[in-house]
Amino acid sequence: MKQSIFARVAQLAKANLNALLDSAEDPQKMLDQMVRDYSENIREAEAAVATTIGNLRMAEDDHRREVEDANSWGNKAIAASKKADEFRAAGNPDADKFDALARLALQRQMAAEATGKALEPSLATQNEVVDKLKGGLDQMRGKLGELTAKRNQLVNRARVAATQSQVNDALKALDAGDPTSAIGRYEENIRRKEATVRGQQELAASSLDAQFASLEDLGEQTEVEARLAALKSMDRKAIDY
Repeated sequence: MKQSIFARVAQLAKANLNALLDSAEDPQKMLDQMVRDYSENIREAEAAVATTIGNLRMAEDDHRREVEDANSWGNKAIAASKKADEFRAAGNPDADKFDALARLALQRQMAAEATGKALEPSLATQNEVVDKLKGGLDQMRGKLGELTAKRNQLVNRARVAATQSQVNDALKALDAGDPTSAIGRYEENIRRKEATVRGQQELAASSLDAQFASLEDLGEQTEVEARLAALKSMDRKAIDY
């Protein structure tokens, strides 16, 4: 189980994300699925690593206990041997008993050392496995961060593209029924009407000027006639005299 998880960790960590995205029909959906798969595999791998670390710590405790036992039996052997030497120097017949105890302690020391030494290869293997699993987990967490960033980038780009599409559609609709064009046409109609009014005013003004001009001509003609009549009157008076 641990090996299969480790194999998945290595496989996923080595995956070429860009190549996968290029070959995917829907990159966002693929990334969402990969994020879920990575997250699930990370949880499984974390559980496996935790179990492996727990087993390693138990083995380390066993090894440490054997080392402590070996040291303890070694100290007991030393103490028993010294006691035997003291008793032998004093002529005490119990000296041989303490030598026997020293031999028994040494035997126990050797057994503890052998057990501890036998545990060392397993400890080295377990430490190596734990290191690899931790490294694989770190790679997976980095890959998960990369996947999440890619996924968020795609989502944001999709949102921007959708917004741009909506804006473009709105601009097309605005071009098709631009209210400013209607206002422009209305303004043009008003300008035409204003121009027509100015034309009418100019026509009216020119007609009035003509009338005043005719009146001036009439007044001048009237004055001419009056002066002519006066001249004729003066001529008649001169004849009468």
